[in-house]
Amino acid sequence: MTQTLNAPRIELNRVSPEIYAAMIALDNAAREDLDPTLAELIKIRASQINHCANCIDMHIHAARRRGETEQRIYLLPAWHEMPDLYTEQEQAALALTEEMTELSGGEHVSDKVYARAAAAFSERELGQVIAMALTINAWNRIGVTTRMRPPVRR
Repeated sequence: MTQTLNAPRIELNRVSPEIYAAMIALDNAAREDLDPTLAELIKIRASQINHCANCIDMHIHAARRRGETEQRIYLLPAWHEMPDLYTEQEQAALALTEEMTELSGGEHVSDKVYARAAAAFSERELGQVIAMALTINAWNRIGVTTRMRPPVRR
């Protein structure tokens, strides 16, 4: 029997609770000392690139609860074109997140993007930005693979 595109698959938290718990611990560690708004922007942007509907929905709602504006959420895929709408730290983190997320084709995080992020953050903050991008990419892969879906709101 073939599953349809929208049919959910396994629930990782149920079948592998130790893996799920480790992901939660990693996620919690990545948020430490990181601005919560910046964390949500990183999560939304990586999730958009990875086409993870569940994570996009979840983190847009979280960003709104934190007071993020609709304009900044809507324009996030085009943040390069709106430098006055995002802070230098946000731009540096988004550029790093995008390059960390798009590693296909043998590409690496460029020295230019890394240097920009290193100049915008302390070493501790940079480590947390890298950890947040790493964590959301892992969550996205779980969500896409298991076909996690957000609730439909009409």
